[in-house]
Amino acid sequence: MKSLNRRLALTALALASLAVMTPSVAQNKPNIGVAVPAATHGWTGGVVYWANRTKAELEKQYPGVTVTVKTAGSAAEQANQIQDLVTANKIDTLIILPFESSPLTQPVAQVKSKGVFVTVVDRGLNDPKAQDAYVAGDNPGFGKVAAEYMAKAMGGKGDLVVLRGIPTVIDNQRVDAFNAVMKGYPGIKILDAKHGNWNRDDAFKVMQDYLTRFKNIDAVWASDDDMAVGVQKAIEQAKRTDVKLVLGGAGSKDYIKKVMDGDKIVTADVTYSPSMIADAMKLTTAARVKGEKMAATTIIPSVLITKENAKQYYVPDSPF
Repeated sequence: MKSLNRRLALTALALASLAVMTPSVAQNKPNIGVAVPAATHGWTGGVVYWANRTKAELEKQYPGVTVTVKTAGSAAEQANQIQDLVTANKIDTLIILPFESSPLTQPVAQVKSKGVFVTVVDRGLNDPKAQDAYVAGDNPGFGKVAAEYMAKAMGGKGDLVVLRGIPTVIDNQRVDAFNAVMKGYPGIKILDAKHGNWNRDDAFKVMQDYLTRFKNIDAVWASDDDMAVGVQKAIEQAKRTDVKLVLGGAGSKDYIKKVMDGDKIVTADVTYSPSMIADAMKLTTAARVKGEKMAATTIIPSVLITKENAKQYYVPDSPF
């Protein structure tokens, strides 16, 4: 009997402890800082839009949770902002889409060393130890899907130029995967690959240089819809008719519309939505509020958009 009473007492004590613990877990109120690049081009404009929209949604969904969104126009500014978020805003959670990989790796690592939970989005850091979680699109898939489509559209032969993004881990992943596919098509010659920094004006200048140096260009992997705008502007101004294919990426509504409408040069696109910042914010906040472990890596697949499926990806009200 004494043994039974003792077991009952222990069970009651365990249940009482659980009753005390459960509300505390459910009532975690993280102080979250979100650091993203400023809207210097369409895609990051979409990121800023989704970050602010999701901030409002999360603060409504989880009363007591605080979300502070900061936008930066340079890597140096972003590094200063995340320090301010720790010292002034007293954040315990950081969700960051780095402006650039190398300059932000050490500053983010310092924040993590102070006990702040870190989720890195999209543009990965040079040292994965500087983060607790990583959320991104499928960057190797982005390059692979683009290369496979272009190789097929070009009939396995021709002259191709490439515009790279900002020097980041994800840009390397995209280009490496693209080049790996193209190695299987010796009839396709990559004339050059330069950084257009995911920027229309920079891409325009790079494409002007390509058009000046190369008498024939069959196709352009712009690798981003904003850069594709600059590329097409340069082609039109130069009145060149040799370019038969321009492939961007990220799935902007303007370029999806081109695909839908049967544009002769823009015949496809590849998804890479800026709403991934919203996914990262929701996943991180839910895990922190509930006291649960977050997946170390979450990858959102890249999908080829063609005329056949473009309609399902077209969101006319989107800012990007």
